[in-house]
Amino acid sequence: MFEKLYNLLNNENGTRVCKDITDDACKHVPKNYFLIIFSNTFTSLGDTLSNPKTVLTWLMSYVSAPVYLISLIVPIRESGSMVPQVAIAKYINKKPIRKWLWVIGSLIQFLAIASIGLIALNFKGSTAGWLIILAIVIFSLARSVCSLSSKDVTGKTIPKTRRGRLKGYTVSISGILVLIAGLYILYTSNNGEATVSFYSNLIFFASITWLVSALIYSRIKEFPGETNTKDSKNKTTFISKLKLLKTDDHFRNFVITRSLLLCSALTAPYYVILAQKHVGKESYLLGLFIISKGIASIISSPFWGKLADKSSKNVMALAVLIASVLGIFTFIIISYSETLRSINWIYPVAFFILGVAHGGVRLGRKTYIVDMATGNQRTDYVSVSNTVIGLILLVTGGLSAIVSLISIEGVVLILSLFGLLGAYKSYKLPNVE
Repeated sequence: MFEKLYNLLNNENGTRVCKDITDDACKHVPKNYFLIIFSNTFTSLGDTLSNPKTVLTWLMSYVSAPVYLISLIVPIRESGSMVPQVAIAKYINKKPIRKWLWVIGSLIQFLAIASIGLIALNFKGSTAGWLIILAIVIFSLARSVCSLSSKDVTGKTIPKTRRGRLKGYTVSISGILVLIAGLYILYTSNNGEATVSFYSNLIFFASITWLVSALIYSRIKEFPGETNTKDSKNKTTFISKLKLLKTDDHFRNFVITRSLLLCSALTAPYYVILAQKHVGKESYLLGLFIISKGIASIISSPFWGKLADKSSKNVMALAVLIASVLGIFTFIIISYSETLRSINWIYPVAFFILGVAHGGVRLGRKTYIVDMATGNQRTDYVSVSNTVIGLILLVTGGLSAIVSLISIEGVVLILSLFGLLGAYKSYKLPNVE
């Protein structure tokens, strides 16, 4: 069954494509392909239902957490999973089988997200806020382990020219589930039933997705790969790892490009804030934003996935161009058209377009870095780039927060202009497929 469906989805009618994986791994590609899709589908759903830009912000507002703590959850969740990766990579590089690291990380994420639901039910104010921040820190560290190990497992079990489609199908399927969840939230909000208990139960449900994912991922057939067994006295420091940025021109250009693609991620919460400012803070907006994200994933992900298998750098260029043009138009509308900025449906539509663009940016860069390297080199590339981007994200996020005190739409414009440069840099990268 897996083999027939795999051949159908990937248009394979003859000899199976097994580029960049071993002969042993080639025999198990169809089953592993769908196990990865199913596990990642559940984690994608969990990510959406516990998203700091939407659900966690609403939840922390319900428990009266201070605004300054609410403003910390996005940079901590995003950068917290990236910055430690150089240190974690040294440990991961010693493991010939790495799926179990992903399973353990997923179980820890399950516990961390579930604890947020318990905190919301039992604490209020600053106490609840700080405890939720602590849970997010633990979640981010576990996410860091999963991020590193998953890319290596994918690289060992799924051949080149099939990885982009895998990610595309994953996001598309999870988008359907997200759409259903968003419709339910919208229905509940319109009936006036959305309470702290409702949002806590939503968080509990989100946490279970990581538990299910861990069980599915454990069934992947992974064969031992390259390891680093050098003497532990020969310590690899963060500074020495950074030499990759000096010695590897291709990798350095990718990291520079990726830093310019951050506009699609960093502008997202400002669209929510603009909606609350110009339309209102009614709870139905949460459902509309989640629905927008779900529809964006369903429609765009298969397209981005197929295009990424042909040229992942072109996916990055096109996607960030869409996000940048959207940001510029948003700035113009907010700044110069009082009538348009008061229309409630404009913001979910803009969030939908941004969701399409951000999905392309994420899928493109992930496919690019997996295809760009092999073995422990892949782990080094991922860890260094994620650590550097995590640090840049903290700085950029902090500066954006300061500028937003003056002009929210101004932040969107500045980030979008950087995105235009990112589109050019992406297009200039060499193809790795």
